[in-house]
Amino acid sequence: MNLEMQRFKAEFFKALAHPLRIRILELLGEGDKNVNEIQTLVGSEGSSVSQQLTILRAKHIVSGKKDGNRVVYTLKDPMIIELLAVARQIFNNHLVDTITILDKLIVEQDAEEE
Repeated sequence: MNLEMQRFKAEFFKALAHPLRIRILELLGEGDKNVNEIQTLVGSEGSSVSQQLTILRAKHIVSGKKDGNRVVYTLKDPMIIELLAVARQIFNNHLVDTITILDKLIVEQDAEEE
């Protein structure tokens, strides 16, 4: 069972491993959208947005529902937004660590120059 869970996690994170897919998920976290709305908001070509949505659908991260001649996309699990928020916090923590290291280096450099 552990190996199955590890494989699931690896495939799940692989599906998230693209900046445009992350942006699409963030937008869908604000509410359901069709391809044209997503394209407009990300400023990307339709074919690339459609390709990324296809990947997200294949991994069961988003779902699409027909609405007339459009397909409206939604997150399958709203916890994805929480996951992205945690990733943002981890990124911020790394930035804080990097800034702290840089500050120490500057202080050391200043001390050496005196």
